Amino acid sequence: MKKKVLFLCTGNSCRSQMADGIVNHDFADSLEAFSAGADPQGLNPRAVQVMAEIGIDISANSSDHVGKYDGESFDYVITVCGDANEKCPLFFGGVKRLHMGFPDPPKGGDDEEALLEIYRGLRDEMRRQLGEFFRDDS
Repeated sequence: MKKKVLFLCTGNSCRSQMADGIVNHDFADSLEAFSAGADPQGLNPRAVQVMAEIGIDISANSSDHVGKYDGESFDYVITVCGDANEKCPLFFGGVKRLHMGFPDPPKGGDDEEALLEIYRGLRDEMRRQLGEFFRDDS
């Protein structure tokens, strides 16, 4: 039976979506990931683009409010931004709750290629850290 992971951030548009995609791709045999936010903002198109570059399609993901998962149990609840870590609701039932903070990528700017490089760096760092954690924790 697969373990369930919920990734939380404020907007559920970038970091939690990327983490969801990485885990569902890299650990599909042992984990099932979901993501939500306290104030959902819709999918970030740059996050979708940089994930597609490595063969992970998150374009059909939805940006959901954390309330969608009320009453569900998870093996892990992982906050990926400081705000979500402070505001994260309590989940009961043997859940392992932890914080893996990642920087919020910029929302805009003049140089699109420079912005995409920031998103790629975030993606690669998330994949590295999540990979280490779930390989070591299994």
